[in-house]
Amino acid sequence: MNAILRTLLYEWKERKLPLAIERDIHLDISRPPEIKNAMVITGFRRVGKTYLLYETIEKLLETYPREQVVYLNFEDERIISPATDLLTDLLPEIQAVYGQKPKYLFLDELQLIPNWSKWVRRILDTETVQIFITGSSSKMSSAELPTELRGRAWETKVEPLTFKEFLRFKKTAIDKEKLTYVKEEAARFCFLFEEYITFGALPAVVLTQSEKKQELLQSYFQTVVQRDIAERYKIDNDVALRTLLKLLLNSSYITISKLTKNIKSLGIPIGKSTIDSYLSYIETSYFLNELYIHNPAVINQLQYPRKVYFVDTGFMTALSTKFSKNMGRLFENVVYHKLAQSKETMYYYKDNKGNEVDFAILGEDKTTALYQVCFDLTDEEILNREVKSLLKAKETLKCQNLNLLYLEKTETFKLPKEIKLLSAPEFFL
Repeated sequence: MNAILRTLLYEWKERKLPLAIERDIHLDISRPPEIKNAMVITGFRRVGKTYLLYETIEKLLETYPREQVVYLNFEDERIISPATDLLTDLLPEIQAVYGQKPKYLFLDELQLIPNWSKWVRRILDTETVQIFITGSSSKMSSAELPTELRGRAWETKVEPLTFKEFLRFKKTAIDKEKLTYVKEEAARFCFLFEEYITFGALPAVVLTQSEKKQELLQSYFQTVVQRDIAERYKIDNDVALRTLLKLLLNSSYITISKLTKNIKSLGIPIGKSTIDSYLSYIETSYFLNELYIHNPAVINQLQYPRKVYFVDTGFMTALSTKFSKNMGRLFENVVYHKLAQSKETMYYYKDNKGNEVDFAILGEDKTTALYQVCFDLTDEEILNREVKSLLKAKETLKCQNLNLLYLEKTETFKLPKEIKLLSAPEFFL
């Protein structure tokens, strides 16, 4: 008998599920039982993966009893030393407690258990149960799944809230029709959008009162550093890891050499290969994405600085060492994530004269769209620079789809006709 499993299973039978605010993403529960694939729900810690499971469970409980829809959280602190035996005993214990095997099995943070993927494969091959798994590591993504689950798992990635979902969580809405002619509605959009890009879009942070948001974000950061990076990868040099993360949060561009030099200058001994490994671990936790340069003249992308974007702008605000908010950088970060939803290949463009475009979208070996992000177009010098860079990139990359995104603009300027002007409301609503 596995005492901890029995305790968790008895608790599940009586447990009341918390209310979940509906997201735009849903899990498919209509699969026929003969399709024996697991559903893997991935994403950064605290983006709402567990609540997506709860929402799915609630729907299933309209048809099936609790005994047939079972949920377990492997981050429960009572599971002191996660071992493979826990999984080996799971179905027999469910049968012992409930008198039957489940039809649906929801396993939260399963990657904490050794050999979890081999167990999932065995259950898929020998049982009729439908399995839903969550994980806060990209090692569970479809691109990096263990060999035994290749072709046997579907991935659903959960991101922080979109702006539309953010409005739903705030129990409000923006009337797009009124935005152009009602100043109060435009002002309300700006107020809400500034909160969205300043404090980010992690569900619990959005629902937390303003004075507690930074504290909550900092506690999330500590958990990510400790559990998802330091403990998972057995990092002893905790000071170097935290210093690297703080440097990243205050950087728009990075190179391994510069990061190593900066950390060493603080008296922390570290080598380039260690920095490279730490960056890989940070990306695996979904905390960070890197964007590489795209230019036909560039032979080796790795020799050029990479741009960095974070899973949530709230961390940039809560952990930045700079005294004032860089609204332009926050705006660019949320635009990156909106564009990334299309799953298309994305780079940034820069030529040898310093002309730069924030995002170049590639498809079928050609550039299909260029996006320049400018928070404030009221500065004529900045506007001219952004337009010039777009036009230079257009010629070099042979791309006709030019877009300039903005939040604030003056009414007195004129754009070249080939550039499409996109306001934040148009892009995010």
